[in-house]
Amino acid sequence: MTISVRKAAAVAALGAALAGCGGGTGTSDAGREARMGTPEATASATASPSGRASAAPGPSAPQAGPPGKPPTMAPGPNGLTPVFERARQQADKTVALTFDADMTSDQGPRAADGEHFDNPALISALRTLKVPSTVFMTGRWAEEYPDQAKSIGTDPNFEIANHSYSHHAFTAPCYGLPVLDAAAARADVDRAFAAFRTAGAVNTVPYFRFPGGCYDDRSLRSLSTAGITAVQWDVVSGDAFAKDPDAVAEQVLAGVKPGSVVVMHCTRSAAPVTEEAVRKIVPELRKRGYRFVKVSELIGT
Repeated sequence: MTISVRKAAAVAALGAALAGCGGGTGTSDAGREARMGTPEATASATASPSGRASAAPGPSAPQAGPPGKPPTMAPGPNGLTPVFERARQQADKTVALTFDADMTSDQGPRAADGEHFDNPALISALRTLKVPSTVFMTGRWAEEYPDQAKSIGTDPNFEIANHSYSHHAFTAPCYGLPVLDAAAARADVDRAFAAFRTAGAVNTVPYFRFPGGCYDDRSLRSLSTAGITAVQWDVVSGDAFAKDPDAVAEQVLAGVKPGSVVVMHCTRSAAPVTEEAVRKIVPELRKRGYRFVKVSELIGT
C-alpha cells in the first residue's frame, strides 16, 4: 500500500505531540516539547513515518455545494477522499487559523478529576479579536463539553469540522495511537458528526482532520463515501505542550503565506499558551495585510 502521510520528518514530531494531546504515547511532555517547533515543520514533502517519500496526489478542484452549503473538493484519484492543505495562487492575503479540540474516548475520568481539555479563554479571545476560525472537534470533546460545543457551533464566527470521535489513528504507524480498521474508521467519523448534532452545533462543515495527521490510501478509501474533504495544514504552530507563547507566535508568523492553514489546539491541558500566542499573532498578521478566514472560504477559492 502506498503511504501518503502528508508531512515529512519534522511533522512526525507534530504527530507525536498530537498523539499526546489525544491520550499519549508514553512520551513525557518535555520530550514532546523538545521535538516541536522545528523549521522543517512546514515541509511539503510527502513521506511515510519511516521517511520513505511517495508521490503526492494532485490537487483537486473545489466544487461548490448547494446555496448555503460549504464547498468541498472533488474526489481524488480513483475516487479517494480529497485532501486540502492550503489555498495556492492566492491573490488575496488570507489565512485560516484552525484549532484541534482533542479528547479521546477514554479520557472521561481525567476530565472528571479536573483536567481541562477545553479552552474557553481561547474561544473568547477569538471572538473579541473577531477572527473567523475552524475548530476541528472530536466527538468525545463535544460530549464532554456540550454547552461549549453548542456555543461554538451556533456562533457565525466559527465552523466545526470533524476530528474523529475517538482520536484513534486511521492508519499505522501513527505515533502510538490505537488504530481503527476501515469499517470502524467510517463509523468513528459518523459518530462524531452525531455528537455535534446532539450537542446542538449547527455550523458544521464536511471537513475532516486525521488524528495525528496520519493517513494513507486505505484510510482515504475508507472515507470516500462520506462526502468529506480531508484538511491538513502547511503551518505548524508548535503550541502543543509549549510553554513560551512568544516562540509559538514567532513560528506561526515565520511560516504563514497567502492561503495558509495553521494548526493549533483548543485544549488547555495540552496547549496552555495558545490563547496568549493568538493575541500576538492576530494583530501582527493584520498589520502585514492578512485577512482571517475559515477553511471553507479557502476551499471555496
